[in-house]
Amino acid sequence: MKSLLTYLALLVSFSSLSAFLAMHEPQKPQEAVLCHADIDAIRSFAAFTNQEDFKKMHSMDRELNTESFKGKRISFDVASGDKGEAYYVPSAKKSSKYLFVFHEWWGLNDYVRNESDRLSKELGGVNVIALDLYDGKVGTTREQAGALMKACDPQRAASIIQGALAFVGKDAKIATIGWCFGGGWSLQAALQLKDQAVGCVMYYGMPVKDVDRLSQLNCDVLGIFGEKDKWINPEVVANFENHMQEAKKTVTVKMYAADHAFANPSSDRYNEKDAKNANATALKYLKKKF
Repeated sequence: MKSLLTYLALLVSFSSLSAFLAMHEPQKPQEAVLCHADIDAIRSFAAFTNQEDFKKMHSMDRELNTESFKGKRISFDVASGDKGEAYYVPSAKKSSKYLFVFHEWWGLNDYVRNESDRLSKELGGVNVIALDLYDGKVGTTREQAGALMKACDPQRAASIIQGALAFVGKDAKIATIGWCFGGGWSLQAALQLKDQAVGCVMYYGMPVKDVDRLSQLNCDVLGIFGEKDKWINPEVVANFENHMQEAKKTVTVKMYAADHAFANPSSDRYNEKDAKNANATALKYLKKKF
């Protein structure tokens, strides 16, 4: 009888241990599934690189403080292909709150690291992960940036997002933010994250036009745009608002009397007054979502 009880006790212990390990087993990244609406939005923005006016709208003429970054470079598994990489600024205290940051057409450069550090400091208690959708490549000229954006494979980029999702785990609550090329990917990521998405900020990025696809959003969207933007122009923004209304989703639009890329402090298009106001609006939104 004693042997039987001992056996049963060991069996219960083993079952409990197995359950514990199963609960804490690292998630395996899944392959991303993109629909035509996603690819259309991504490709239509990339096509802007064929226009000289769009290229001239971007520059990196202003100096940034790059003396000390708070985060570190990390890597994580991706379902197929090489590992994904990101710039990671962990919260000072353990937290299940994450902000996924998406870079402009230049790539994950010092500007994006600076913005990630700023957001980490201002949000507090939130882990910030700036995803590298270019796999380590960074453009320093307009021609290089344009070539990188056109060459960015939507499937690979989406799979990197899925890898980051597996990295942070199923209990993470995630908001997204991005500018320009990254503004569009902020919305794409919010769609991919499904019920783990708590908020989405997109600065002058290309919206998804398909109502059925937008109806799958789990969160609302804060869209920040410029009235003088020739590409993500007021007509594009108005259509986005209509599509979101049809999808029964909420988008809050903040329109500024500024041009494309007005919030990038490394650009000669930088509009300090409007950028600070937009950043304060985004920060208030994110704090509410977290």
